[in-house]
Order: sequence, then C-alpha cells, then structure tokens
Amino acid sequence: MNTTNKEQSVGELSPLLVFADDWGRHPSSAQHLIRQLLPTRTVLWVNTIGTRAPQLDWLTIQRAWGKLRQWLVPKPQKLENNESQAIPANLNVLNPRMWPWFTKKFDRRLNVRLLVPPLQRAIQELPSPPIAITTLPIVADLIPHLNVRHWVYYCVDDFGLWPGLDRTTMTRMERDLLSQVSTAVAVSENLQARLRGLGTNATLLSHGVDLDFWQHPRGEWTQWDHLPKPWIVFWGVVDPRLHTGMVAALAQRLGQGSILLIGPHQHPDPQLARLPHTHLLPAQPFASLPSLAKRADVLVMPYADLPVTRAMQPLKLKEYLATGRPVVVSDLPANQTWSEGADLVRTPEEFAARVLERLQTGTPPSQLIAREVLMAESWQAKATHFAELIEG
Repeated sequence: MNTTNKEQSVGELSPLLVFADDWGRHPSSAQHLIRQLLPTRTVLWVNTIGTRAPQLDWLTIQRAWGKLRQWLVPKPQKLENNESQAIPANLNVLNPRMWPWFTKKFDRRLNVRLLVPPLQRAIQELPSPPIAITTLPIVADLIPHLNVRHWVYYCVDDFGLWPGLDRTTMTRMERDLLSQVSTAVAVSENLQARLRGLGTNATLLSHGVDLDFWQHPRGEWTQWDHLPKPWIVFWGVVDPRLHTGMVAALAQRLGQGSILLIGPHQHPDPQLARLPHTHLLPAQPFASLPSLAKRADVLVMPYADLPVTRAMQPLKLKEYLATGRPVVVSDLPANQTWSEGADLVRTPEEFAARVLERLQTGTPPSQLIAREVLMAESWQAKATHFAELIEG
C-alpha cells in the first residue's frame, strides 16, 4: 500500500497508537514524524508518565503537577510551553493515569491494570486495530493485552544510560519489549548496533529537518537584549551531560559576550551558574528558536564524552546546521557524520579556541557547501520511509 498518496482518505490506512513523550512538551523526532502522517491517518497519542522515578525535588514536583492537570483535563486544547497551536486534526491525545514506578512486579502489574481498560476503550472506537508504536520500553507489559495489528519499537535513546534512570529496570523492560515487537527502528548506527547486540535487527532511520522552518524565521527575537553580544547559544536539556570544563574554558577566554544555556534544567552542574559570561535561561517555545538562532553568533553542543552521549542522536544537530550559523560540537559518534559541515572538538581548550575563531570568521563556505545534503533530509521523506517500515 502506498502510504504517501495524498488522495487517500483518513481511515484507509492503519490508525496509529503511539506511546511517547507528552505531545507538545518538546519537539521530539516521534512528533515530527507523526505530524507528517496525520493528514492521512488517525492517531491516538498516549502521553506517558516518563522513565525517571520520582524524587523529592522541584523538577519532580513540577512534572507531577503537570501530570495531575492532564489527568483532570483529559482533552488538552493547546500545546505546552506557551504555544497557542491547537491539537492537530486526526490526533487524539490521551492522558491515562499511570503509576510512576516500574521496579517491582507490583508496580508493573498495577500499571497494566490502570492502562489497559482506557486504552482498549479508545482502540475500540477506531475503524480498525491500530499499529502500536513506542519510543519507551516501559510499555512492555501492555503488549499482550491490547488489540493492535503489531508493535513497533522506535528506538531514540539508550534509556539505561540516562542520568537518574534505573538502568537495571530500563534494560530489563527493553529486553521484554524487544522479544514481543514485530519491527524495530533505530535513529542512529550506534543504537542500531546496540539492538543487534540484544538480538534484534533494527532498520536505521536518522533524524530529519525542516529547512524552511529553520532558514526563514517568523518574527524577530527581542528577548535578552541586555545581555552583551556576541551570543554563544546552546538549547536543549541543561543537565549533567554538559561538559562543564568546555563551558568554563570558553567563559574564561571570552573577553566580551554571553554564553546562553537555554532549556529545562535537570540537575546541571551547579558550577555552570557561577561561570563568568554564562547564563542559564529557561526553555523557549520551539517556534521561536529559528529567530533565536538568527541572533546567535555561534551555536554549540558542549557535551561530555560519556556512555549516554555516545549513544544519543541529538535532534538539534541538523537543526543547528540548517540555520547557516557556525556550529561547534563535541566529537561524538552521532556528530562525526557532519564533520565537514561543523567543527568537532574534543578538549575544553579546543572548544574555546574554535568558538572564538568562528566568532571572527563566521561559517566557512566549505561547511555551507557540505550542509547542502540536508535538502534530502526532510521530515516528509523520513516519514514516508517510516510509514513503509511500520506497515511492513
């Protein structure tokens, strides 16, 4: 079946049941793919509780309050992060109640009892059994209980390596998941090789990018004008994966300017907030990031070389490259494919030196030429391939 025929009406193609991060909370690769498929498919998107066990801290309190609001208001009309965009047509966002622990058998059985009845009711309202897609291993126990065509694991990370997650539990649940899915898709060669080591052959589907969105900002960026220029900008989760030494080396050598670390804070190194010229700023609406990038002088990803960063495939790398701005990133496996389109560095000294150089030179013409291959990396093309894989 041709899954990209625009003349096909909703209902001719299999509905989708997707388990992933909260819709609209941040622009994940799963959300980009599903947005492309929505014109011709009905989608049930299940906002999950997440994979991090609750702790007694402000971050957990904020997330718990957000979940309680979702459960009390079952059909959200707008996205989070102050965006006014309504939920797209053909998309139904579900907020089933979940138990936030998975370590013990009791935890997992309780989640089955909480989740299966409302999900089955939603599935029964569909014209046909859906294809179930999960980006998270925590749904492994649901597979025998839901009436779906088949299951797809869209592997976007090695959750067993993430700071603050229960590695043993996540690994166990991922193995349970892999033993039951029909199809596995990995976003990087590193993750593909890891799944192969677990006995599963996964198809590689790297991230896409919306060139028009990143190259033609809507509106002007007017915030933080009081912060001295030039601006060295990072956006993403500000957490222990950031290399404090790299940021410190740049901060100490930067005579004038500002290092902006923008995004939700998840227990970052406290030293970052004490560095000169360095500002830890809150997350911004996704739609405003192209305008922010236009004001930036250099875009950076100063990640430490850790097991978790060697396994990840940062979505924002192609977004950085699409802006045309100078890009300086850590030399990690996911970034090496783009070594001709960006500057890859390994040490704090090299990071500081290269950023200061790009402040003077801008983006080299050779790097701009190397980035032209992004024209074949659209989310529409990725979604077409994804649709073929999940129908398989």
